[in-house]
Amino acid sequence: MASSLPSSSIARGGSGIITTLHPDIIRALILTRLDGPDLASTACVSSYLRSLSTEENLWRDICCSTWPSLDHPRLKQVISTFPSGYRSFFSESFPFPNLQPPKPNVRHSLALATELISAVDIYYNGNPIYSKVVEMETSSSWFLSTPFRLNLLGVDNPAPRSPIKYGSSNDDTWLKHLEENLSLSWIVVDPTREKAVNMSSKRAVSVERHWLTGDVQVRYGRVMEGDEGWGSSRELVACGVVVTCGEKGEGEEMHVREVCMRMEDMDGKGVNGVESLVILERVMGSSRSWKGKGEKEKYEEFMAKKRERKERKTRKDRVLDLICIFSIFAACGAFWWFILPMLPSLLIKFV
Repeated sequence: MASSLPSSSIARGGSGIITTLHPDIIRALILTRLDGPDLASTACVSSYLRSLSTEENLWRDICCSTWPSLDHPRLKQVISTFPSGYRSFFSESFPFPNLQPPKPNVRHSLALATELISAVDIYYNGNPIYSKVVEMETSSSWFLSTPFRLNLLGVDNPAPRSPIKYGSSNDDTWLKHLEENLSLSWIVVDPTREKAVNMSSKRAVSVERHWLTGDVQVRYGRVMEGDEGWGSSRELVACGVVVTCGEKGEGEEMHVREVCMRMEDMDGKGVNGVESLVILERVMGSSRSWKGKGEKEKYEEFMAKKRERKERKTRKDRVLDLICIFSIFAACGAFWWFILPMLPSLLIKFV
């Protein structure tokens, strides 16, 4: 029977054994087979493995295989300016379920970003079916004053090749299949500050058919603290990405028709460019965590609070309507009560 490793060797990460292997063997047969989280964990085992696991080419290959959109000249140049290159970019862009930004009342001294780069990848059954990079200038008065919205595709400009085969004739089963197998990554990069964040949830938070067109709308996104306090419309802000899939031909397959990102507050109003940049700045500076509520659970809570807020507003409007109606009746009653008895004498006086 093979003997087990002594506890002292395990405590050192098995360094007494691993160091006997040639570095090229470790790179070719072990490290190149790991994904990003596993490679990061390997780097924590020992100083020897850390020296091998932090090589730039390993992280470049992982990043480019995870996000095909990174194979873009501008992004390659921007990532090269990050403190640790692709390793830093991966740690900031990995879709952790919980982002913990600084408190909203903490003001940053840095100016708002003047440019943002979006790297978008859509996957079906784990395989990329669409990738795109968009560079956006954010200092114009038009961007700063209008609601934040970014359309990658339109009905007249669908994704060139994005077949999604039907797997079931049952609509509920098909929608559940899309929720589990259609995934999205939307990385927002600030090239000036060398910061990045993945604004998409790892999985869809909702899937439904549009009531009019019949297209399937798959929603991804994150719910974040807004820039205002409790009870305000921007107590929470949702950054949502909607991927619209439409049927093609005789319904044998679907294609991605539209991809749109927007930010909205708890009243459903779009957040303008200035407010969006402030929120993105805070999120990019946030710590990442696996702990806490899941993305779908937070989105459902956001929608529940949004409905409650709408219901409170409806009740308040009804009360105001009743007060206005009562005031009108009270004014009419006062008129008839005080003026009508005096009307005959007034008529005699003027006649």
